[in-house]
Amino acid sequence: MAENPNAHGVRDAGEAEFVSPAPVAEDQRSADWRDVPGRTDPLVSELSGVIGGPVGRHAVVGRNRFFTPMRAILLLAVVFLALGWFAKAPCIQQAPVGANGALGLDWSGSRQYVAMCYSDTVPLYGAERLNEGAFPYKKWWEEDAGNGQMQRRYMEYPVVSGLYQYGAMAVAKAWDAVHWLPGALQVAIYFNVVALGLAAAWLVTVWASALLAGRRVWDAALVAGSPLVIVHAFTNFDPLATAFATGGLLAWSRKRPVLAGVLLGLGGAAKLYPLLLLGPLLVLCVRTGKTRYWSVTALTAISTWLAVNLPIALLFPRGWAEFFRLNSERGADPDSLYNVVTSFTGWTGFDGVLPVGQAPTILNAVSFVLFALVCVGVGYVALTAPQRPRLTQLCFLLVAGFLLTNKVWSPQYSLWLVPLAVLALPHRRILLAWMTVDALVWVPRMMYYLGVSNKGLPEQWFTSAVVVRDVAVVALCVLIIHQIYRPDEDLVRYGFIDDPSGGVLDQAPDAQPRWLPVWLRPRASKNAPAQHTWTTSG
Repeated sequence: MAENPNAHGVRDAGEAEFVSPAPVAEDQRSADWRDVPGRTDPLVSELSGVIGGPVGRHAVVGRNRFFTPMRAILLLAVVFLALGWFAKAPCIQQAPVGANGALGLDWSGSRQYVAMCYSDTVPLYGAERLNEGAFPYKKWWEEDAGNGQMQRRYMEYPVVSGLYQYGAMAVAKAWDAVHWLPGALQVAIYFNVVALGLAAAWLVTVWASALLAGRRVWDAALVAGSPLVIVHAFTNFDPLATAFATGGLLAWSRKRPVLAGVLLGLGGAAKLYPLLLLGPLLVLCVRTGKTRYWSVTALTAISTWLAVNLPIALLFPRGWAEFFRLNSERGADPDSLYNVVTSFTGWTGFDGVLPVGQAPTILNAVSFVLFALVCVGVGYVALTAPQRPRLTQLCFLLVAGFLLTNKVWSPQYSLWLVPLAVLALPHRRILLAWMTVDALVWVPRMMYYLGVSNKGLPEQWFTSAVVVRDVAVVALCVLIIHQIYRPDEDLVRYGFIDDPSGGVLDQAPDAQPRWLPVWLRPRASKNAPAQHTWTTSG
C-alpha cells in the first residue's frame, strides 16, 4: 500500500503555514517531501527512543545548515569503516617471528582464521611480487601448477585494480624510506594505504547512494552502516568498483550520459560488474524510445575501458590476459551453488575431475547460459511490467542473478549488492536481516578454512550458511519483482516521484519501437498508478 502523505509532514488543509526563521538549506521540494524514517519506519521509530523519540509533526525539516542528512550518513560510514579496519587489524600485528628475531607478520596459530581478520591485500603484497617494487603485468614468476610442472604467473587483477595496488605499494615504500615517519613492516604500511583509499571509495559509494535516494536520503544510512562494511570493506579491492558503479548511476540520473559511460568504463576496468549495468539501461531505453542516450553511455563506457586496457594489453599482453586466463581455468569457488551441490552430494561437477590447469569448459558454458537466461528474464520483466521499473530495481536483479549463477562468488562481492539493494527495496528490516546473514557467513567460512584437524568446522557448516545467504538474496529478488508488478507498493514512488535514478527515463512515457512484438509490451494493470510530472510555479 502507498504511504499516508501526512506521515511525511505534508500540511493538512487549513493548517497554519510555518515561516522558517532562516533560509531553506536545500531545495524546498525535497524538504517538504523528504521521508522521515522516525515516522514511517517502525524499526527506526523504536530506535529513535534512545535520543528522544521520532521527529515531531511540526519540526522544521531540511533547514539545518551544518548537520545535514548527508553529513550524518557519511559520519556513520566513517564509524563503520573504522570498525572494519579494527576487524582486520589483528592480521597486521608484528612479532619477532623471522630468522634471528626479525620482525614479521604474526599469523601464528592460524591467526588470520581464528581472529577472522583475513584480507587478500596482505598476502597479495608478496604473492603479486609488489614487495619487490615490480610493475604489475610486466613482472612474472613461476609457480608449481600442481602437476609437477612450473607455470608462469602474472598480476591476476583487472587493470585499474592492479594499478591501484601498484600505487599503494609505491606510497608504502616511500613512507618506509622516510625515517622520521612512524615505522612498521612494509606490508602493514601497504595495508593501511590500501585501506585508506578503499575507505574513500566506499564514502563515494555512500555519497552517491544518498543522492540517488532522493527524498529517501536516510535509506543510504544502511549503505553506510551495513554489517557487510565491517566484514568486507577491506577484504579486497571491491569498493573501487562500487564507487565507479554508483557514481555512474548518479551521473546517469543527472542526465550526463558521457560521464556515466566514463565512470562505468572505469568501474569495468576495476571489476567487470559495473559494465553489467548497461543491460538494464538498454531495455529501459528501448521501452521509452531513449536508445540514443544509451548509445552515448555504452560507447563511452567501452571507449573508456579500451583506453585504460589497451596500453597494458599492447605492452604486456601475457600479463594483461592473466585475469581472463585465470577466470576461465578456475573451478567452482566454495561460495558457488555448484560447490554447494558438490559439498552435500559428492557430485564431481559437470566436467568431472579435471587435471590441474585444464579449464572446466562445461561449467563455464552452463554458468554462461544460466546468466544469459537471467538477462532474458530481467529484460522480459523490464518490457512487460505495467509501469516501467526503476533502474536500480533491474540493476539489483541482474547483478544478483549474475552472482547466483556464476561459478565464483568471492565473499566481498556481496558489497556490490549493498547500494543496489538499498535503492531498489528500501525496507530497512528486510535489508538489515539479509546483510546480517551475509556478513555472518564469514564466521563458518573462516572456521572451515581453519580445517577440521585444527578444531575448525566441516565444510557443510559453511555451505549451509551459503545456502541461507542465497535464499535471502533470492527472496529479495522475489520482493523486488513483486513490487515491479505492483508499483503502488513501491515506497520510492510517491506523489510526483517516478524514478530518482532514471535520468532521461524519469517521467518518460512508454514509446516502444514498432518491431517489438505484442508479448513484449507492457501488460495492463489496475494497480499501476498514473505517472505524475512535477512542476514548479514561478
